[in-house]
Amino acid sequence: MTNAARDTFVVGLRNAHAMEVQARELMERQSERLDEYPEVKAKVAAHLQETNEQLNRLERCLQACGESSSSLKDTTQSVMANMQAMAHSVAGDEILKNTFANNAFENFEIAAYKSLLALCGAAGVTEAKDLLQTSLQEEQRMAAWIDSNVEKVTMEYLAHQRQAA
Repeated sequence: MTNAARDTFVVGLRNAHAMEVQARELMERQSERLDEYPEVKAKVAAHLQETNEQLNRLERCLQACGESSSSLKDTTQSVMANMQAMAHSVAGDEILKNTFANNAFENFEIAAYKSLLALCGAAGVTEAKDLLQTSLQEEQRMAAWIDSNVEKVTMEYLAHQRQAA
């Protein structure tokens, strides 16, 4: 394992761990406010469980490298997630803003996992490949679900607006 590849891989794992902490916080805050959108709430709850498993997988990958997550990065991302959720919560179209942000965030996560998978061989940590591939597939499924439901969520939002008027 080259030092540069290993170092890059470890930094990537720490960044991905912080990213998943951010995702967890966002989903926890969002799920508290999705009662009018039961299908979205159920999907967010299911993906929240996957996210907790992804955190466990990343921790296993870090342990295989003799490393641990970064408390500073995790805390920073947690705070950022809560600030973002708070900013969206005051918007009248919160569900739309969350849908757009979640779509972008899922694709960010997909890119992060693809990068980590590309580094596995060079870093000499091929045992991490299956764990990271599982997480990638979960993110791809969630991204596909969000993408395929943007129109539906938008129209549900419109229906709620009409009822409120």
